[in-house]
Amino acid sequence: MNILKFITAGSVDDGKSTLIGRLLYDTDSILDDQLEAIKKANRKNNDGTVDLAILTDGLKAEREQGITIDVAYKYFQTENRKFIIADAPGHIQYTRNMVTGASNSELIIILIDARKGVIEQTKRHSFLAKLLSLKKVLVCVNKMDMVDYEQAVFENIKTDYQALAEKLGLEDVDFIPVSALKGDNIVHKSIHMSWYEGYSLLDYLETVEIEENGQQPWRFPVQWVVRPQTDDLHDYRGYAGRVIGEGLKVGAPVVVLPSGVRSAIKAVEFAETALEEAHSGQSVIVHLADDIDISRGDILVSAENPALSARNFEANICWFDNKSLDTSQIYLLQNHSAITKVKITEVLYKFDVNTQQKIATDELQLNDIGKVEIKAATEVVFDLQQDFAENSRAILIDPRTNLTVGALMIENVA
Repeated sequence: MNILKFITAGSVDDGKSTLIGRLLYDTDSILDDQLEAIKKANRKNNDGTVDLAILTDGLKAEREQGITIDVAYKYFQTENRKFIIADAPGHIQYTRNMVTGASNSELIIILIDARKGVIEQTKRHSFLAKLLSLKKVLVCVNKMDMVDYEQAVFENIKTDYQALAEKLGLEDVDFIPVSALKGDNIVHKSIHMSWYEGYSLLDYLETVEIEENGQQPWRFPVQWVVRPQTDDLHDYRGYAGRVIGEGLKVGAPVVVLPSGVRSAIKAVEFAETALEEAHSGQSVIVHLADDIDISRGDILVSAENPALSARNFEANICWFDNKSLDTSQIYLLQNHSAITKVKITEVLYKFDVNTQQKIATDELQLNDIGKVEIKAATEVVFDLQQDFAENSRAILIDPRTNLTVGALMIENVA
């Protein structure tokens, strides 16, 4: 059974948490004690029904204010699929939280209030979806019950969003009219929108096909060098990690980066079982045909299509810290398990994520997204965002505080 990871995004009060709560409630995915707790909660809808948004509001401040502040993760499954949901906050000041949740997602559900249509936050979250190379976008036009389930309202919003998607270069976009509060088109097809002939939200999520990394060359970041050095396993040397992409198989030629040393896959182990091939997302132990000096942080890559290795590059960045970016400061860059010292040599520009315009600046502040030039102390191994998004991402750490201060998406070799 495969897993679908998706995130919900939208403006404040568009109904993201309610939609997730409805999805869980109508699929009987709520534990009895959770259900009892939300029934006893003080938060109710105007019609006296239980406010299902409570299910994802884990922080006390969220429950008190009725808003989402941090990313909340929920897990559920049906007979057809498992799901990991990230409920992202809608406020502009929590953009960094949305970026964090989206970085691990394959699909984004963008909620639009049927009464308001496409607004600035819609543009903001759509821009972030493009920036993070999310594979699919589903637009849920919510609160259809508040516009009398009018087809014309849905069609007008659909037309407006398609124009935005074309401007941003979002190619794979679908639309569903819903009412999260009433349950229309969430798990069951709505009796109020007979004009809509498409999937309900659950049907869509169960059947949507996500493009896998089958077309991407494989990468294998080394998390740990396995050397038991026991009497039984005196000469055992394996490399543990998680596979990215497809094609890692016994006999495949390998390049170890950043050293550039070549070898071949001798064996692949999973839970003490020998495999002929490892697939994307699997955590395995790889053995090479040659004894090579490999450490945690090195990356084994396909010799037929290797990754890049460079010290100077350009990257899009989302700034997480309350202190503005300091070009005189040394930061730590971590991609997978490799960590190196870096300096941001220049801020090229920042994005106005509402208009997608590039604004000349020499600083980035909390939640700003921009493009920077970076110089690293040692070689950094990566792919470009447009070529292989999953291997283009990294984080910046402030060594003075050990706080993660930025998320990077590498775009070019400088």
